[in-house]
Amino acid sequence: MTTPATTLHKTTLNTARLLLRPFTVEDGPGLHAYLSQEAAVHYEPYGVHSAQEAARAAAERAQDASYWAVCLSQGGDLVGNLYLAPSGPSQWRTWELGYVFNPDRWGQGYATEACHGLLDHVFTELRCHRVIAECSPENTRSWALLDRLGFRREGHHHEAASFVTDADGEQCWHDSYLYAVLDTEWGPTPRAIG
Repeated sequence: MTTPATTLHKTTLNTARLLLRPFTVEDGPGLHAYLSQEAAVHYEPYGVHSAQEAARAAAERAQDASYWAVCLSQGGDLVGNLYLAPSGPSQWRTWELGYVFNPDRWGQGYATEACHGLLDHVFTELRCHRVIAECSPENTRSWALLDRLGFRREGHHHEAASFVTDADGEQCWHDSYLYAVLDTEWGPTPRAIG
Protein backbone atom coordinates (compact mmCIF):
# COMPACT_ATOMS: atom_id res chain seq x y z
CA MET A 1 0.00 0.00 0.00
CA THR A 2 1.33 3.44 -0.91
CA THR A 3 1.23 6.00 1.86
CA PRO A 4 1.00 9.76 1.23
CA ALA A 5 4.58 10.18 2.46
CA THR A 6 5.85 7.52 0.05
CA THR A 7 3.97 9.11 -2.84
CA LEU A 8 5.36 12.51 -1.91
CA HIS A 9 8.93 11.20 -1.67
CA LYS A 10 8.89 9.75 -5.19
CA THR A 11 8.13 13.20 -6.58
CA THR A 12 10.72 15.73 -7.72
CA LEU A 13 9.49 19.31 -7.68
CA ASN A 14 10.79 22.38 -9.48
CA THR A 15 10.30 25.99 -8.46
CA ALA A 16 11.64 29.10 -10.20
CA ARG A 17 15.17 28.63 -8.82
CA LEU A 18 15.13 25.33 -6.94
CA LEU A 19 14.89 21.58 -7.30
CA LEU A 20 13.28 19.67 -4.43
CA ARG A 21 14.24 16.01 -4.52
CA PRO A 22 14.78 12.98 -2.29
CA PHE A 23 18.12 12.81 -0.48
CA THR A 24 20.84 10.48 -1.74
CA VAL A 25 23.80 8.98 0.10
CA GLU A 26 26.03 11.30 -1.94
CA ASP A 27 24.52 14.35 -0.18
CA GLY A 28 26.79 14.01 2.87
CA PRO A 29 29.24 16.82 1.93
CA GLY A 30 26.41 19.20 0.99
CA LEU A 31 24.58 18.43 4.22
CA HIS A 32 27.80 18.94 6.19
CA ALA A 33 28.25 22.37 4.60
CA TYR A 34 25.37 23.71 6.70
CA LEU A 35 24.79 21.21 9.52
CA SER A 36 28.37 21.94 10.62
CA GLN A 37 27.34 25.54 11.36
CA GLU A 38 25.99 26.42 14.80
CA ALA A 39 23.66 29.05 13.32
CA ALA A 40 21.90 26.39 11.20
CA VAL A 41 21.27 23.93 14.04
CA HIS A 42 20.85 26.30 16.98
CA TYR A 43 17.11 25.58 17.31
CA GLU A 44 17.28 21.93 16.23
CA PRO A 45 17.19 18.89 18.54
CA TYR A 46 20.78 18.03 17.50
CA GLY A 47 24.12 19.80 17.48
CA VAL A 48 26.62 20.56 14.76
CA HIS A 49 27.55 17.60 12.57
CA SER A 50 31.01 16.32 11.73
CA ALA A 51 31.58 15.19 8.14
CA GLN A 52 31.05 11.58 9.24
CA GLU A 53 27.79 12.43 11.05
CA ALA A 54 26.55 14.34 8.00
CA ALA A 55 27.33 11.34 5.78
CA ARG A 56 25.31 9.10 8.12
CA ALA A 57 22.46 11.64 8.18
CA ALA A 58 22.40 11.77 4.37
CA ALA A 59 22.20 7.97 4.19
CA GLU A 60 19.37 7.94 6.76
CA ARG A 61 17.48 10.70 4.97
CA ALA A 62 17.84 8.86 1.67
CA GLN A 63 15.68 6.14 3.27
CA ASP A 64 13.19 8.53 4.90
CA ALA A 65 10.31 9.79 2.78
CA SER A 66 9.87 12.82 5.06
CA TYR A 67 13.09 14.59 4.05
CA TRP A 68 13.65 16.69 0.95
CA ALA A 69 16.95 17.99 -0.38
CA VAL A 70 16.61 21.59 -1.60
CA CYS A 71 19.08 22.29 -4.41
CA LEU A 72 19.75 25.18 -6.74
CA SER A 73 18.35 24.47 -10.21
CA GLN A 74 21.53 25.88 -11.71
CA GLY A 75 24.58 24.07 -10.39
CA GLY A 76 22.73 21.66 -8.10
CA ASP A 77 24.21 22.97 -4.83
CA LEU A 78 22.39 21.69 -1.73
CA VAL A 79 21.19 24.81 0.11
CA GLY A 80 18.90 23.28 2.72
CA ASN A 81 16.34 20.65 3.52
CA LEU A 82 12.65 20.37 4.20
CA TYR A 83 10.83 17.93 6.42
CA LEU A 84 7.20 17.10 5.70
CA ALA A 85 5.50 14.14 7.33
CA PRO A 86 1.95 13.04 8.11
CA SER A 87 0.80 14.03 11.58
CA GLY A 88 -2.05 12.29 13.38
CA PRO A 89 -4.52 9.79 11.92
CA SER A 90 -4.53 9.58 8.12
CA GLN A 91 -8.16 10.73 7.88
CA TRP A 92 -7.12 14.10 9.36
CA ARG A 93 -4.97 14.73 6.23
CA THR A 94 -2.57 16.76 8.38
CA TRP A 95 1.17 17.16 7.75
CA GLU A 96 3.99 18.71 9.78
CA LEU A 97 6.56 20.99 8.13
CA GLY A 98 10.17 21.62 9.18
CA TYR A 99 13.17 23.23 7.48
CA VAL A 100 16.88 23.92 7.89
CA PHE A 101 18.83 26.07 5.44
CA ASN A 102 22.46 26.96 4.98
CA PRO A 103 23.14 30.26 6.80
CA ASP A 104 25.37 31.26 3.86
CA ARG A 105 22.15 31.34 1.77
CA TRP A 106 19.86 33.10 4.25
CA GLY A 107 18.10 36.23 3.05
CA GLN A 108 17.80 35.07 -0.57
CA GLY A 109 14.24 33.74 -0.38
CA TYR A 110 15.15 30.08 -0.86
CA ALA A 111 13.32 28.85 2.25
CA THR A 112 10.13 30.70 1.28
CA GLU A 113 10.32 29.43 -2.30
CA ALA A 114 11.06 25.83 -1.32
CA CYS A 115 8.39 25.63 1.39
CA HIS A 116 5.79 27.24 -0.86
CA GLY A 117 6.56 24.83 -3.70
CA LEU A 118 6.24 21.78 -1.49
CA LEU A 119 3.13 23.02 0.30
CA ASP A 120 1.46 23.93 -2.97
CA HIS A 121 2.02 20.36 -4.14
CA VAL A 122 0.69 18.89 -0.89
CA PHE A 123 -2.45 21.04 -0.91
CA THR A 124 -3.26 20.80 -4.61
CA GLU A 125 -2.09 17.30 -5.56
CA LEU A 126 -2.39 15.30 -2.33
CA ARG A 127 -5.52 17.02 -0.99
CA CYS A 128 -3.97 17.86 2.36
CA HIS A 129 -6.37 19.54 4.81
CA ARG A 130 -3.92 21.12 7.28
CA VAL A 131 -0.19 21.69 7.69
CA ILE A 132 1.33 22.49 11.08
CA ALA A 133 4.75 23.74 12.13
CA GLU A 134 6.42 24.53 15.43
CA CYS A 135 9.31 26.84 16.22
CA SER A 136 10.98 28.56 19.13
CA PRO A 137 9.67 32.05 19.93
CA GLU A 138 13.32 33.13 19.88
CA ASN A 139 13.72 31.93 16.30
CA THR A 140 12.40 35.05 14.61
CA ARG A 141 13.58 33.92 11.15
CA SER A 142 11.50 30.76 11.44
CA TRP A 143 8.24 32.33 12.52
CA ALA A 144 8.67 35.18 10.04
CA LEU A 145 8.93 32.53 7.31
CA LEU A 146 5.72 30.89 8.52
CA ASP A 147 4.00 34.30 8.52
CA ARG A 148 5.14 34.89 4.91
CA LEU A 149 3.80 31.49 3.89
CA GLY A 150 0.36 32.36 5.28
CA PHE A 151 0.45 30.22 8.42
CA ARG A 152 -1.49 31.40 11.48
CA ARG A 153 -0.01 31.29 14.97
CA GLU A 154 -2.37 29.08 16.97
CA GLY A 155 -0.59 28.69 20.24
CA HIS A 156 2.32 29.39 22.54
CA HIS A 157 3.35 26.26 24.40
CA HIS A 158 5.32 27.04 27.54
CA GLU A 159 8.31 24.83 28.41
CA ALA A 160 7.13 22.42 25.73
CA ALA A 161 10.42 20.77 24.76
CA SER A 162 13.92 20.06 25.96
CA PHE A 163 16.83 18.92 23.81
CA VAL A 164 19.75 19.59 26.18
CA THR A 165 20.66 19.54 29.86
CA ASP A 166 22.60 22.09 31.89
CA ALA A 167 25.89 21.51 33.72
CA ASP A 168 23.97 19.89 36.61
CA GLY A 169 22.14 17.48 34.32
CA GLU A 170 18.82 19.34 34.59
CA GLN A 171 16.61 19.65 31.51
CA CYS A 172 16.74 23.03 29.76
CA TRP A 173 13.16 23.73 28.71
CA HIS A 174 12.09 26.05 25.94
CA ASP A 175 8.80 27.39 24.65
CA SER A 176 7.31 26.63 21.25
CA TYR A 177 4.96 28.44 18.90
CA LEU A 178 2.40 26.33 17.04
CA TYR A 179 1.48 27.45 13.51
CA ALA A 180 -0.98 26.02 10.99
CA VAL A 181 -2.54 26.68 7.62
CA LEU A 182 -5.65 25.03 6.15
CA ASP A 183 -6.37 24.03 2.58
CA THR A 184 -9.11 26.69 2.48
CA GLU A 185 -6.55 29.35 3.48
CA TRP A 186 -3.77 28.32 1.10
CA GLY A 187 -2.93 30.97 -1.48
CA PRO A 188 -1.13 30.84 -4.80
CA THR A 189 1.75 33.06 -3.64
CA PRO A 190 3.50 33.73 -0.33
CA ARG A 191 2.63 36.91 1.56
CA ALA A 192 4.84 39.90 1.01
CA ILE A 193 7.57 40.48 3.56
CA GLY A 194 6.66 43.29 5.86
